Amino acid sequence: MMDASKTLDGLSIVPVLVIEDIRHAVTLARVLSEAGFLAVEVTLRTPCAMSALEKIAKNVPEIIVGAGSVRTEEQLTEVGKIGARFAVSPGSTPRLIAEANRIKMPFVPGAATASEMLNLYERGYKLQKFFPAEQLGGIEMIKALSAPLPEINYFPTGGLTASLAREYLQLENVACVGGSWFIPINLLENRRFDEIGELALSALNHVS
Repeated sequence: MMDASKTLDGLSIVPVLVIEDIRHAVTLARVLSEAGFLAVEVTLRTPCAMSALEKIAKNVPEIIVGAGSVRTEEQLTEVGKIGARFAVSPGSTPRLIAEANRIKMPFVPGAATASEMLNLYERGYKLQKFFPAEQLGGIEMIKALSAPLPEINYFPTGGLTASLAREYLQLENVACVGGSWFIPINLLENRRFDEIGELALSALNHVS
């Protein structure tokens, strides 16, 4: 069992980075670190995502870098080799869980139903991803699930805004949230990192 509760303990927001241009990776991670973020999740949705994760791990060691949207055991193996310190998946499979155990990778599997959550909890996963959070019922859904499943903590991502993030984090069973609302695509494409830094700092201050 490689529950990631300890790895992500004390965090409020985990920035979810969708890196389309490898040249943005290190600078963006440094800007987020300087704003006060302790961890980032590089989502494996772009051709350069693996390279971006590796560069951040090597060049911004002060930030905990994780891999998101992990879908196969091969991806999990690779991100472990290039420096990821945790991994997140939108769901879970026996192979993913077995590989996380084998390589000792702190892992946040995803669950959307009570049965999925109970199955993961039986396997030792107290911290679980709830995605896509807003489409699954959001805050009211987590409140409803938390009554019969008080042992489970959630890491919601998907559709969050600054105001929603604050509301989620006020729930007892929400450990942290993930999002990228403070990293507008137009600012990133135009390398306006100072403005991204200001938005990132504002996002953290808003939930503190």
